[in-house]
This record gives sequence, structure tokens and C-alpha cells, in this order.
Amino acid sequence: MIEILVPFLDRVGGRTVPPANTAPSRGTAPPRTNAVVVVLAFAGIVVSLMQTLVIPLVPELPQLLDAPATGTAWVVTATLLAGAVATPAAGRLGDMYGKRRILLISLASMVLGSAIGGLSDSLTPMIVGRTLQGLAAGVIPLGISIMRDELPAERLGSAIALMSASLGVGGALGLPAAAFLAGYTDWHVLFWAAAVLGALAIVLVLTIVSESSVRTGGRFDLVGTAGLSVGLVCLLLAISKGSDWGWSSGPTGGLFAASVVVLVLWGRWELRTTRPLVDLRVTARRQVLLTNLASTVFGFAMFAMSLILPQLLRLPEAAGYGMGRSMLVVGLVMAPSGLVMMAMAPVSARISKARGPKVTLMVGAVVVAAGYGLNMALMSAIWQLVLVSAVIGVGIGLAYGAMPALIMAAVPVSETAAANSLNTLMRSIGTSLSSAVAGVVLAQMTVTLGSVTFPAQSGFRVIMGIGAGSALIALVIAAFLPRRHPTEAMSDSRTATTTSVETSTAG
Repeated sequence: MIEILVPFLDRVGGRTVPPANTAPSRGTAPPRTNAVVVVLAFAGIVVSLMQTLVIPLVPELPQLLDAPATGTAWVVTATLLAGAVATPAAGRLGDMYGKRRILLISLASMVLGSAIGGLSDSLTPMIVGRTLQGLAAGVIPLGISIMRDELPAERLGSAIALMSASLGVGGALGLPAAAFLAGYTDWHVLFWAAAVLGALAIVLVLTIVSESSVRTGGRFDLVGTAGLSVGLVCLLLAISKGSDWGWSSGPTGGLFAASVVVLVLWGRWELRTTRPLVDLRVTARRQVLLTNLASTVFGFAMFAMSLILPQLLRLPEAAGYGMGRSMLVVGLVMAPSGLVMMAMAPVSARISKARGPKVTLMVGAVVVAAGYGLNMALMSAIWQLVLVSAVIGVGIGLAYGAMPALIMAAVPVSETAAANSLNTLMRSIGTSLSSAVAGVVLAQMTVTLGSVTFPAQSGFRVIMGIGAGSALIALVIAAFLPRRHPTEAMSDSRTATTTSVETSTAG
């Protein structure tokens, strides 16, 4: 399939594909550098919109699709699992066949999935459509890698920070937009709007973004891809469904055990094969390993906010601490965090340039912890929740901008997409763990008013405390990162590129 789509995209895009393993020219800034950054960030935001696209519909999905609630839960789960499988595979394929090409294929998958969702009135096609939407999850790490290959050094920091933050920006901005469309139009419009945005992103990428010249070549690791996919699906399925099936139930325990066995076997395969999907030796380097661990913890901390604030806003006032607001109000309260993340991208780049990305990550962790600390005291008015979401958004924007810089300073230039994809995957695993932990806490800590049971206010405070604690754990992990100035990292990147070219020429 890849071999068929690659030449087709070259003809449509009208781009000349440079030979593999050639170094990008950074002597002068491309005339359309700003446009490239905007287009790639737009593509990342469009794809991240898929996280919150169906959230306003979740309570009504059983009626809309004429299916039981246990079945419609897969409308959300399918996207999560597809994204986990696609992200590392897209990164490796991008390094091999061209990052722009795989990015376009990912966007095309999202458009197709959105169209199927727009035509769906039953469960099966809806799950198929949501799965195809999830397969586009690799767009953000691919965009970061294109930026590293093609942008001039003076623009790289802020551009990568913006692209990385788009993962949170799209999710935050998508919620109010989805709530508005679901409340005032036919629900199918949500999917058709996503299809239009995806098609626009494809046209802009074809028109503005050139193909990266950095390639690895070689064979695609099908065995490694299958092994990682099975292991991740077992792990994430157990995490996402554990509260429904029971954490001590046979299916949950079996999936956890299967994930451990499969991932251990996968690791042995990756260490022995000559062209692994994930180079575990590079991944085990101190800077890469610690950054990925911090990303998992940060993903946990980020998603806790997305779980707490909507419930506080949606719970009825009779609970004593709920506000009885609509989903549209929920979206409007969450939206400022997305705008703040976007605004913090250049700030993150400046701090990283002056003090190094390690410091930026640590500052972000402190701000996120402070945001959850505020939330424990301020949770009784809408303006308080807006303030909390904005503060946490500042911390996430800083941290997410620093993570790709830390990863790219420690991996060969030819493995950028695969390394960034793995980092994005680690964030997703963190968000899945956050959802599971929050579900357990809120299920155990409840209050009953009449015949109705609500999550207790103390339960929300426990989750806020866990969110603050996880941010502080990320701070401790970041403290052990080696401190290197960004100029050194850039020098290493250029050296790696030059070495790649010389090796290719000598061969």
C-alpha cells in the first residue's frame, strides 16, 4: 500500500523527492518558513480534535446508534487503540519513505474515517470511522520531524514547541466547537466538519510543505510492528476497560499478563533485528529514557484536568459543589487552556534557548503542580475553574514544547520521526492511566442524595492531589536529565546529518 501511495502523492504534490540520506540545506531560511509552521501546526490541531470530537455525544450515542452503552463505548476506545498502534509505525515509515508522504496518508485516513462517521447511523461503521480517525495520530510527531529537517535553526525552537503543544490545543479548542455543533445542528455535522478540515490540511500540506530529504531506507519491521501493536492493544484495553470489567476479573488480568509477555518478546526481537521499529538501544539512553518517562507522567497530569473540571461543571447544584452547566459551557471553560498552550510555545522556546529544555520542562512541572494546588482551593465558581485550566495550560505548554527538543538532541537525525512518535505514544499511555485512576477514585468516593449517587467532592480533591503529585514526579525525573545547551544539540544534529551523508556516499 505504501509503495502505491508514495509515487501518487509525489505526482499530486508536484514535489521532487531528493535522494535518501541527503542532508537538508540550512544555509538560508526558506521563503515560506512561516507558512510551513502554520500549516503543520494546523494539521496537528485538526488531528488532535479527534480526541474530543464525540465527547458531547457520549451520553446520547446508545440512542443515536441504536446500540447498548457497552458497545458505544468502543466509539471512544477504538480511536485510542488505533492511535497507539499507528503512532510508532507512522514515525518509522516517515523516516523510511518520507515524513510528508506518511503525514499525508495519515490525514487521508482521518478524512476517510470522518466521512464514514458522517454517513453512519449504526455502531459498526461508526467504530470503523473512529478507528480510521485514530490512525492519523502520527501527524504531530511527523510534523515535528519535518520541522527539524527543514527549518532554519533560529525558527526551530518555537516551531517545534507550537507543533508539540498542538496535541493539547486541539483537544481543548475542539470541545466547545463540538458541543456547539452537537447542540445546534445534526450530530453528523461533527464528522463532516472534521472531514472538511482534514481535506483543507491535505491541500495546504501538498501546496506549502516540501518533502524532507532525510531518510533511513531499509526494510519495515513488520514483526516488530505487529508485536508492539498487540502488546499496546492488550495494555490499553485492560486500562480503559478495567473499571467496567473489574480490575480483578479474568479478562482484565489476562490482558495485563498478555501485554507483559508480548512486550518482553517484542523487546528481544527489536534488540536482535537489524532494522528495528524502535531502536531500544537509543531509547535506553539516559536523556531519551527519562524524557519518555516524564512524558508519561505529564500525560497523566494533563488529562486529570480534563476529567475533573467537566464533571464539576456538569454535576447538578443539588450536589452542593456542582454547577449544573451545559456541555457548551464546559467547552468554553476548557478553551482558554488551549489558547494559553499555543501562546506559551514561543515562551517555551525562549527559555529552552536561554537555559536549556531541561529547565523548561522543570518549570512546566512546577506550574502544573501549582495549578492543581489552586484547584484544590478554588472549585466553587466558573471563573475559578477558568483560572485553574489556564494555569495548568501554561505548564503543559512549557513542558510539551521542551520534550521534542530533549528527544531530538539525543537521537540520530535519521530516526527523528520514530523517536518523536514513541514520545507521543508515552504521553497517550499517561492519559489512559489517568482516566483509569480517576475512574477508580471517583467510583470509590461517592455521596448519595435521595436515590442519586454522585462522586464526592473529596474524590475530586484526591484526583487533584494525584495530578499535583504526578507533576512533581515529572519534576524529579527531569532533574536527572543531563543538562546540555540547545546550541550543542543543534551541533550534534548537524554532525549526525553530515555523518549520514558521508556514510551514504562512501557506500
